[in-house]
Amino acid sequence: MNLNLQKRLAAKVCGRSQKKVTINILRYDDVKEAITKSDIRSLISDGAITIGHDKGISRFRAKARAVQRRKNKQKGEGRKKGKIGARIDFKSNWVARIRSQREFVRSIKDRLDHDVFRSLLSKIKGGYFRSIRHMKLYLEEHKLFNAKK
Repeated sequence: MNLNLQKRLAAKVCGRSQKKVTINILRYDDVKEAITKSDIRSLISDGAITIGHDKGISRFRAKARAVQRRKNKQKGEGRKKGKIGARIDFKSNWVARIRSQREFVRSIKDRLDHDVFRSLLSKIKGGYFRSIRHMKLYLEEHKLFNAKK
């Protein structure tokens, strides 16, 4: 029996492929007589024609990866694309570095002369120091700490 018309109509009614349409062997005669979409709809509701589900793409692995990334895992060198300047904004990095250096200088202000304090602030502004460690090294080498403390 050729039931291509019925398969095509059932596929169109449900919005699926003809490959997903299966017809019950015991109800072939009923399906053969159906020639309108309303007939097909009634046969689908009766169970003479069944429509399979689309497979889709599983999100299982993606969800598992997302869980790991929330734990800061799977973020190693192999995942990174782009230079460090693209991943970490240069300006925000600069601002954080300058703020920490200025805070450090203010914390040791009482151990410094006024002129040394001012020169350190201007050096910080000019980007002379790479880090607080570099600044401490500079202060020790040039013996800029006061003898008061």
